Amino acid sequence: MAMPSFSSTSRPAHNAVTTLSSTGLERSLAQATLRRVEAREFVFAEGDPTTHVYRVETGAVALYKVLTDGRRQVMGFACAGDLVGLGAQDEHAMNAQAIKPTRLRCLSVSALRRFADHDPTVGYKLYEAMARELAQTRDLMLTTGQRSAIERVASFLLAFARRNERSGQDNADIELPMTRADIGDFLGLTIETVSRTFTKLKMMGMIELPQSNRVKLLDVDELRRVANGGEAAS
Repeated sequence: MAMPSFSSTSRPAHNAVTTLSSTGLERSLAQATLRRVEAREFVFAEGDPTTHVYRVETGAVALYKVLTDGRRQVMGFACAGDLVGLGAQDEHAMNAQAIKPTRLRCLSVSALRRFADHDPTVGYKLYEAMARELAQTRDLMLTTGQRSAIERVASFLLAFARRNERSGQDNADIELPMTRADIGDFLGLTIETVSRTFTKLKMMGMIELPQSNRVKLLDVDELRRVANGGEAAS
């Protein structure tokens, strides 16, 4: 799942991840090479030449950069239906690593450019993708710089709820393919803080945790209020 914007009022955004809709492009992706990557295997690494755009068919991919001090900053997540690598120039600016066994459709950049040259709709969708990347960068800076841990985790869960709703799934029953460590590296929190915050939201009656990789939202309105900086009702 490409990871949507944190803001509960703004349009969903992705960093280097987007969902692109075009009939001709969809047909080409359906015929594109299918690649399987295992958990923790790289789709591409920072500095690799940009040769393909990838659509996640099943599984999930984390996009991240390694900071100068060795820490990892996750920039987003791509799930089924998301395209990865659209924002790259001649080389990739970040790493893309599978976080579970994943299948990808691989469309060459040259083919994508041909589509954009002949189909204005594709060109416009690419423009939208770049705008979403900028919005995601802005929201990530806001989240890691100004929000508390509970605000960050609540915003994270609401983003996945919106994604489920857009794809016609139950927006209150969320599958999280990533680990708590992945979430921490995305939100700028330690794994211990992420785990404590999930437990706190559960104790406050906002969520259930039926499985380690699944969250059920019980009170979306209250979760949204917390995400926007309001105190939880006692």
